[in-house]
Amino acid sequence: MSKSEEYMKLGDQYLLHTYNRYPIVLERGDGAYLYDSDGKSYLDFFAGIAVFALGYNNKEFNDALKRQIDEILHTSNLFYNKPAVFAAEKLCKLSGMDRVFFTNSGTEAIEGAIKTALKYAYTREPASDYEIIAMEHSFHGRSMGALSVTGNAHYREAFGPGIGNIRFASYNDPESVRVLVNQKTCAVILETVQGEGGVYPAKEEFLKEVRKICDENDILLILDEIQCGMGRTGTLFAWEKYGVKPDVITMAKALGCGVPVGAFAMSEKVAEKSLVPGDHGTTYGGNPFACAAVLEVLRQFEERGIVDHVKKLTPALEAALDGLKDKYGFVKERRGSGFLQALELDRPVKDVILACQKEGLLLISAGANVLRLVPPLIIEEEQITEMKNILDKVFSRT
Repeated sequence: MSKSEEYMKLGDQYLLHTYNRYPIVLERGDGAYLYDSDGKSYLDFFAGIAVFALGYNNKEFNDALKRQIDEILHTSNLFYNKPAVFAAEKLCKLSGMDRVFFTNSGTEAIEGAIKTALKYAYTREPASDYEIIAMEHSFHGRSMGALSVTGNAHYREAFGPGIGNIRFASYNDPESVRVLVNQKTCAVILETVQGEGGVYPAKEEFLKEVRKICDENDILLILDEIQCGMGRTGTLFAWEKYGVKPDVITMAKALGCGVPVGAFAMSEKVAEKSLVPGDHGTTYGGNPFACAAVLEVLRQFEERGIVDHVKKLTPALEAALDGLKDKYGFVKERRGSGFLQALELDRPVKDVILACQKEGLLLISAGANVLRLVPPLIIEEEQITEMKNILDKVFSRT
């Protein structure tokens, strides 16, 4: 029995079976590559589900975390800490928001955004039956609030009724949003690029019309940029491409590059009329260690020109995927934005993913028939070529 098999057997004995894990035990990483406990290398176009933007074994990132460990890890939010203060300032300036609340995860950021919208409406006129418009085929997380605004009934059916008063519109159909608006509507929440639902970017006219609907009705626009934000689409936040600024934005994943941290941020107008002391809290959110990670990530994004790098290499990535689409008839469509790309096949992709793993390439799905490619943002053209060659080899046997 190999080392990997021993670890997997032990994990199967003690870990709660909420994931159908791949038969790989990942042990270390370097740059855009991961290595399992048996020493096999993998080109990573998975990035821990769009998390490891700066790649693995980033010395400056590691050193920043080590320094913070030697100073202080946790204080609680009853005190100020320097990394949180500086990270909040930096993140607000970069996002165009005015106030930020640090969480431990993306789903917690969604929870905070939902509470913000409900409290904003309540402050205007106290009531307990305000409604939120979310999108069909969306994914916002698995906690009860985030699950309630996730537009896939399969995820919700065993956990109803949820928080209630959620209405679902059709993504990229502004009229479907407009017809749902009433006096009880307090927010519209959507992903600027739908990720889990199949990698569908918002259309510019859709996003602009939804912004207009929100402005006309004093409704908050919440943009979920947990996966598509932090440079992945070629701008720091995907909404920047459209010129449609949200009232509340959620972020996580690459914000900490492996350290569990998320955030929701808002305009001053929203902050003044929503959450006050006692309305929301977290024990670990915004602790010095997590915020030291945020600061270092933001520093490297700026100093290394990570967003410009994504913008520069996106044509090469799209050309590689388009070439595969043109070559193989079972590839129905290539879609996406920046380094958040998808190939939709006319068949399930599970076997393709497993075959790629054997060839040393890690990919993830976005639905049964969709391959999702979310590599570290530091990949170079040679890694794009390597990915294409492996996929070409696997597709030729499919």
